[in-house]
Amino acid sequence: MRKANAAAHKATAATGTLVASYNVHKCIGVDRKFDPERTSRVIREIDPDVIALQEADNRFGDRDGLLDLPRLERETGLVPVPISATGKGHGWHGNVLLFKRGVVRDVHQIRLPGLEPRGAVVAEIDLDGNRTLRVIAAHLGLLRHSRSQQARVVLDIMSSADEKPTLLLGDLNEWRLGNRSALNTLHATFGPQPPAVPTFPSNLPLLALDRIMTNRHGMIAAVEAHDTPLSRVASDHLPLTAFVRLDHMVSADHTTISRA
Repeated sequence: MRKANAAAHKATAATGTLVASYNVHKCIGVDRKFDPERTSRVIREIDPDVIALQEADNRFGDRDGLLDLPRLERETGLVPVPISATGKGHGWHGNVLLFKRGVVRDVHQIRLPGLEPRGAVVAEIDLDGNRTLRVIAAHLGLLRHSRSQQARVVLDIMSSADEKPTLLLGDLNEWRLGNRSALNTLHATFGPQPPAVPTFPSNLPLLALDRIMTNRHGMIAAVEAHDTPLSRVASDHLPLTAFVRLDHMVSADHTTISRA
């Protein structure tokens, strides 16, 4: 029997900063209806502190953004991490990273290798005035070889001498586990992770395509799919959520402010 749970996060004993990843499938639901308002309602259901969206822009042309971000901010307090202008799109290659409170210290847009146009947004966010979390929001490719290349780019991001507490979240498009997984190279940096949670397809989730990972042991807890009647129809992916425990992060001081 599926979990019929309209507020899954309220029932867990875990506490901390609620983060989420959601492939919104260009706001087209499993009923084939284009409904950005329905997508926004799912985000309001989750009520995250930080959320990474994938496929929030049109794939071609001007890559127009599909959500009403000013309205979403009024209703949830979520604001997009600022990026350089990309036409009429919300984000970078369909990736939009939103946060509810804190200060953005640094932002980078990373073009990922592969046959498809893929990218990642890397942001350092001071969540509580004391601790800065690096967030990598990514959407990896459909081809295994491309995913392997893209995973190595993520490792390059992590290879700086000043290794920060880092959260990797997004649609990583990998359902294989163990040595057959294109994400296997990430284990050296991210270490053992909580069990992968199936999120695709949303009406009968079998594949764990969406992931939330961290390079600090014990920093994330209660990784689960946001499985509600609305989320099952709004996209072909269920949102994935987790709690970040800020007390497991190392404090860091930064002086470059890109957004207050």
